Amino acid sequence: MDFLLQHGVTVFGQWISIAELVGQVCALAVVFLAQRRTLWTWPVQVGATVLLFSVYASAHLGGLASRQVAILLISVYGWWAWTRRKDPVYGVVVRRGRVSERLLMGGAFVVGTVVMALVLDALGASWAPWPDAAIFVGTLVAFAAQGLGLVEFWLVWLVVDAVGVPLQIASGLYFSAAIYVVFAALVIQGWWSWNRSARQVRGKVTAASS
Repeated sequence: MDFLLQHGVTVFGQWISIAELVGQVCALAVVFLAQRRTLWTWPVQVGATVLLFSVYASAHLGGLASRQVAILLISVYGWWAWTRRKDPVYGVVVRRGRVSERLLMGGAFVVGTVVMALVLDALGASWAPWPDAAIFVGTLVAFAAQGLGLVEFWLVWLVVDAVGVPLQIASGLYFSAAIYVVFAALVIQGWWSWNRSARQVRGKVTAASS
């Protein structure tokens, strides 16, 4: 892994390690795959987490590094969950979250961010504990909701992107910041795609019960 961190390429005057380049490209591919609701979403995500863990650990961003470990565990769950929620017509079945689920997601994000920020600050594990914590917790909430097939997970990703871009720039990870901007555009497209699929599935269920 040291080789991948110490060697890289220069793009527009900015040096990018191989680990960061490949890791972020894999992370970007995950968004495309998630839009299409393919099971390949999860194994590609596993590869991204391994590479990005080393990138963020070397940049002294404890929250971002720790989230890669959590994402790895959630990816295993998501892979398992999606294999059980297949539909012969619509692929992975998606739906809009209930009010209780939305409140749970929002509460978990707020409370989790506060707790994680205090932990990072106490351990001296991050120079920017609050945005670092928000990205960490937001990522967990988003992936958990994605595993359940909830459309709202795309909105959580928008929040993560909004926090992540300035943090990546301040950390000198300019390529990662650019990837986050691309993420935001893809997230909006994914939100639209999953909403359309949720309406189709709901219409199918309604017709079947009539």
